[in-house]
Amino acid sequence: MNELKLSKRLETVVSFIPKKSKLADIGSDHAYLPCYAYLHGYITKAVAGEVADGPFRSAQKQVEKTGLSQVIFVRKGDGLAVIEPDEVDCVTVAGMGGTLIAHILENGKEKLSGVQRLILQPNVGAHVVRNWLISHGWELVAERILEEDGQIYEVLVAEQGNGLKPYNHDHIEAELLLGPFLLKERNDIFLKKWRSELEHWKKIIAQLEEKALTQESMKKKQELERKIQLIEEVLR
Repeated sequence: MNELKLSKRLETVVSFIPKKSKLADIGSDHAYLPCYAYLHGYITKAVAGEVADGPFRSAQKQVEKTGLSQVIFVRKGDGLAVIEPDEVDCVTVAGMGGTLIAHILENGKEKLSGVQRLILQPNVGAHVVRNWLISHGWELVAERILEEDGQIYEVLVAEQGNGLKPYNHDHIEAELLLGPFLLKERNDIFLKKWRSELEHWKKIIAQLEEKALTQESMKKKQELERKIQLIEEVLR
């Protein structure tokens, strides 16, 4: 993977960047994503943000090597601290857990005023991100699910608007978990992911039942049973 050839996961993220965007890529790692996005005509400039020293230096090297130091600015800082309000109009955050992504958005929400689109790729816990979007007036406009090297990834795309619009109120709990667009589409990868999750949860319940149930494990068992019921209902 480099600035000319991205992983399928990151290519999917880039495909949702509106043409001529000013981008902030948070947790940019080697800055492959912003370099690729610039070289393929998606963006006019970018900020590549990294909090850790090693990846920050890798990103700097990559941008210099690609000859893009005039248009891609590598900055060290935590989350959205690397951008100024109204500096960018599109933000990508890819390859982290959903809880961390929601935390980054929450901590930097005053930086999102001029941002028109968020493209978020949580490795796990996409429902946490969906919840955050709803409560902060971001409307989910698209979702993708894909498989690469045996891993399944979800990409969520949101714009400022009515956070509840894509959800059906009768099924909101299931849709937060599964994704309202992904649930409508229910492609093979989606079905594979949730069948595997169901199996995994049932195994955990069986393990919990082998031991004497404590109050805590009882609560966990009930939570999992609730999730299983929700998912089995909508997958039927």
